[in-house]
Amino acid sequence: MNKKVLFVSWCILALSSIAAVARQQIFPLTDTIAVPEVVEVPKFSSYNFIYKNRLDSIQKTVPLTYNQYVQDYIDIYTGRKEMMGKMLGLSDYYFPIFAQALKSYNIPDEIKYLPIIESSMNPHAVSRVGATGLWQFMFGTARGYGLNMDNFVDERKDPIQASYAAAAYFRDAYEELGDWLLAIAAYNCGMGNVKRAMEKSNSADFWELRRYLPKETRNYVPAFIAALYVMNCSDQHEIKRVSVPFSKNTDTIQVNRFVSIPVLAEALNMDVEALCNLNPSYKKKIVNGTELSPKRLIVPKISLEDFTRIYEVLNADEQPEQMRVVLASNDDRRVTKKVRTKARPAFFYHKVSRGQNLGLIANKYHVEVQDLKVWNKLKGSAIVPGQKLKVYSPSAEKGSESAHKS
Repeated sequence: MNKKVLFVSWCILALSSIAAVARQQIFPLTDTIAVPEVVEVPKFSSYNFIYKNRLDSIQKTVPLTYNQYVQDYIDIYTGRKEMMGKMLGLSDYYFPIFAQALKSYNIPDEIKYLPIIESSMNPHAVSRVGATGLWQFMFGTARGYGLNMDNFVDERKDPIQASYAAAAYFRDAYEELGDWLLAIAAYNCGMGNVKRAMEKSNSADFWELRRYLPKETRNYVPAFIAALYVMNCSDQHEIKRVSVPFSKNTDTIQVNRFVSIPVLAEALNMDVEALCNLNPSYKKKIVNGTELSPKRLIVPKISLEDFTRIYEVLNADEQPEQMRVVLASNDDRRVTKKVRTKARPAFFYHKVSRGQNLGLIANKYHVEVQDLKVWNKLKGSAIVPGQKLKVYSPSAEKGSESAHKS
């Protein structure tokens, strides 16, 4: 009898430990498959009417169901006070951008909370499968929704462009599925998976068909509802807003020539990284505008005196090709004169070492994970030690074009 009691006690302790680990897991900033896992129990024993009433009070268009799955994620996010405090700080800058794009497609304002669980509102976030940016677009989907990725720019990292692309996706998903929770699920796993789950369950209710969805998607929607709850009820959980170094008041300039961001930052008397943070989509710290295709440049609110200082930079003659190559191959270098550079091969081979993955290799050579896949005809992300990967020079047009046309 005593052995049975001890065995049952051990099981209870083990389940408690698993739940604790799930709630303490660090939220990966650069992984789209970042929704923490929770232990699902058959009986909901911690129903909290206070939380339900709060969710009911902030519900607008998207249904904010309260249940055991949502409660699990409320527990996780309310326990991550520093992280959620940072999300509150970032929301001051990003939410107006998201809201404007969503409104243009008549998408519920609540969808603006999705980048919290997608990317922790980090425009440079890249997942292990190559999804990139605040809204975590895959390469093919991004191109399908009008985003441009080339050797100068990755618009998946552009808060404005990517937000409009995300809004367009939600328009299509809602028209196809007819339910906002299903549209949110489709954003994570694709409309095909959601439709198959609808057929298997013979239901259009997310909570009914949830068990037929991929594991990550089953948790994705509850995590979204929980994040929305915490952002709106942060005061009740002693979560304090963390200040972030973003200028809330900005101006937009259309640039019709090549402009060096470091040179412009010097003219504005501001930190280079601060200006890059406002313009995260430019890979080489160059705004590559042309007469036919001007580019957007975001700068802090400028006075007449500021504009006078930067007028010369914005209207200088287009930089010679050789100078652009130097900037392309060395992001941290300010170039004020022509520099002779040795010709480099169009591509080289990297031998995979133990412990390396595509993300680490891409970061090492300042290329994209998707580029590595295209150049090496990889169907997935699996690589093995000793494998040789073709890597194109960041300044080589050939590599950029092959990736862009894939």
